[in-house]
Amino acid sequence: MIVKFKKTHPDAVVPSYAHPGDAGMDVCACAALTIPPGGRALVPAGLVMELPPGTEAQVRPRSGLALKHGVTVLNAPGTIDEGYRGEIGVILVNHGQEPFCVTAGMRVAQMVIAPVLRVDVETVADVSGTVRGTGGFGSTGV
Repeated sequence: MIVKFKKTHPDAVVPSYAHPGDAGMDVCACAALTIPPGGRALVPAGLVMELPPGTEAQVRPRSGLALKHGVTVLNAPGTIDEGYRGEIGVILVNHGQEPFCVTAGMRVAQMVIAPVLRVDVETVADVSGTVRGTGGFGSTGV
């Protein structure tokens, strides 16, 4: 399967897998910016992508940024639909106590390409029962 990337910024880095067997490709920033504690920012990647039909790109946090700095992807996982042709951006939030400096070329997220299942929607008068039933938030205990 081929995913096409077009650079829209000279400092853009095309996503790649760091290790064989990795699920996610590293997504890098193409500009420098600072996110204050409690703040959020749209970090540009400087790329436009073309996904194969029937797929999506999921933008996910990097565990190291979350653990070391309290920085994560705000709408994780963010979805890039196959028909989107605008610039890729990553919404980062700084839950840490110090300003977080993003530099051009910094790995700020990871991208997983996944198949999309399309469904037909049907409105019904009732749905089938299950053992769990309506048990929701906290229903299985601690």
